[in-house]
Amino acid sequence: MSTYKDIFSLKGRTALVTGSSRGIGASIAQAYAAYGARVVLHGQRPGATAEIEKAIRAAGGDAVSIDRELSPPSAGRDLIAAAEGAAGPLDILVINASAQINGALNDVTPEDFATQIDVNLRSTVEMLQVALPAMAERGWGRVVNIGSINQLRPKSIVSIYAATKAAQHNLIQSLARDYASRGVLLNTLAPGLIDTDRNAARRDGDPEAWSNYVRTLNWMGRAGRPDEMVGAALFLASDACSFMTGEAVVMSGGF
Repeated sequence: MSTYKDIFSLKGRTALVTGSSRGIGASIAQAYAAYGARVVLHGQRPGATAEIEKAIRAAGGDAVSIDRELSPPSAGRDLIAAAEGAAGPLDILVINASAQINGALNDVTPEDFATQIDVNLRSTVEMLQVALPAMAERGWGRVVNIGSINQLRPKSIVSIYAATKAAQHNLIQSLARDYASRGVLLNTLAPGLIDTDRNAARRDGDPEAWSNYVRTLNWMGRAGRPDEMVGAALFLASDACSFMTGEAVVMSGGF
């Protein structure tokens, strides 16, 4: 690290941000590009990331897009291969894409269960299996796993989702130990309630109930914004995070 003003720079780094067509992922991708990274955007549907790619390029950043599902077998491995084919070796992997299906445990269908396990957990394992050894060989890497407050304080309405998020962080912790001496650092950013499209139906369906809910949810009395996750995500991806691994940074407004 040459000067303190450079410790957050991502110049010369290549980052894949999964689920970056909207919400937290889109905000992180745009911030990484603004700080000099070449960003590989990812969305589940064709064209999903087109607007974010356009915004990054308009701001003078560098971005390419890969749109594909993460639920099929080998999708995680295939995504890493496609990202590196489009943009070169990955220095930073942000695991943000996830599936969250609300419902009481007795109402969870086999399909609901499989979707959340496949997208949230199996694809994470596959991406890490491919990305980590290559990062270690080059002697530098960052994995930023986007977890959830539910990994620490689960709610029954999202029991399967919460379990997958806890499992994700468990993976991050165990692999952080293995890769720490090789310059590859893995951490989790765990947001609380964030005002994203995922919460739109609840927010717009009963605005008064939503307002009452968020007012009492945390010490700040509001939902967070996607852009409020950017500072922590930038820290975890940069040289500023050179002495931190296997940790969870909770951004919940004082849950």
